[in-house]
Amino acid sequence: MGEFKLLNQKIVNGFLSLIEPLEKVLVSWKIHPHVITGAGLLLSILSAYLFVKGHFLLAGIMVILTGVCDILDGKLARATGQVSKYGALIDSTIDRYSEVIIFLGIATYFRSESSYVHALIILAIAGSFLVSYTRARAEGLGIECKVGIMQRPERMAFLAAGGILGAIPYTEHFMMIFFLWVIAILANVTVIQRIVYIKNQLRSQQA
Repeated sequence: MGEFKLLNQKIVNGFLSLIEPLEKVLVSWKIHPHVITGAGLLLSILSAYLFVKGHFLLAGIMVILTGVCDILDGKLARATGQVSKYGALIDSTIDRYSEVIIFLGIATYFRSESSYVHALIILAIAGSFLVSYTRARAEGLGIECKVGIMQRPERMAFLAAGGILGAIPYTEHFMMIFFLWVIAILANVTVIQRIVYIKNQLRSQQA
């Protein structure tokens, strides 16, 4: 049985086909991948600002555009032959900053809420970072580790959904907190999935 994915592969493929024309334009313009990485960071800052101001619909759209940049910088690097270990490091580091900035914007919006909401956001951030950390540690051990139910594309999709659906009048608290719960729980479940996967891979190597 294949690994369960929150984002259906047909949806993912459809999304990738939508941004393919933009990729071709960027390649033709010879845009450096780092420019797109930087644009993604700026969009995440804008998204956080919009969350702080309570403009949830626009914030959700900015999260989607941040995710688009996250996809395009890698695709652009491969299409233009600019793939490098240093570029991958910069990309991964900026992605972590972008995600935390968005979470901070949401936390600031909920600053008057009870402390459990802030604890929930901290748990979501911790899970998000540990998902990346376990993959990095696995790769350091010579194991490719991309398993898990709540990886970065899913987290960005759920943050965007929380913003867009939260734009419905009187639902912003409920919808955003609901998706924060989903991210916080499933990101940490993903960490456990990866630990178990790495353990099994190490056992297989020893055998």
